[in-house]
Amino acid sequence: MSLGQEYEIFSWFIIHFVENEGMAFGITFGGEYGKLALSLFRIVAVVFIGFFLRHLMQTKAPKGLIVSMSLIMAGAIGNIIDSTFYGVIFSDSTYTQVATFMPEDGGYASFLHGRVVDMFYFPLFEGTYPTWVPYIGGNTFRFFQPIFNIADSAITIGVAAIIIFQRSFFAEPTPEMGTEVNTASVNANPSQDNVQEAAIES
Repeated sequence: MSLGQEYEIFSWFIIHFVENEGMAFGITFGGEYGKLALSLFRIVAVVFIGFFLRHLMQTKAPKGLIVSMSLIMAGAIGNIIDSTFYGVIFSDSTYTQVATFMPEDGGYASFLHGRVVDMFYFPLFEGTYPTWVPYIGGNTFRFFQPIFNIADSAITIGVAAIIIFQRSFFAEPTPEMGTEVNTASVNANPSQDNVQEAAIES
């Protein structure tokens, strides 16, 4: 696909090819050096999440938390692959020309400076901001405007699940019922040795 080309699956679901210079949902971050910093940050974050996932599995953390962190890690790795290698192995995409794989003159960017490919566009509905809203009142809007990819979806779902289910994911472990019952039984029925000691003292 050439840059900006799209295929309409439904009126509310469109495959639209764009390239993202920055973070998720088209958010940019500080030019060339910002792009390098973002790529390095993603790599460090993936390493940290990998160690944290290992700790969660060793401590038998809730499966929901493990799945959520795995989604975040997978999404970060997906975007790292784009930004790390796509600039090296593809020529530049334009609105009239499709990118070529392994061009003779080299890719459109250096290592760690590639652009992330986004393609999912969901213009679910359009409307107009109320006139009483400051600055944007009376302007039209479209929901959902940002174009994203599967990696962005994985990260968003993982973070949302942790926020929604944080009480169950990070709840303090409670004593087992069997332990409570045994303790209560011991307290209610003192041993025979204790009864004998009390008789001797009296």
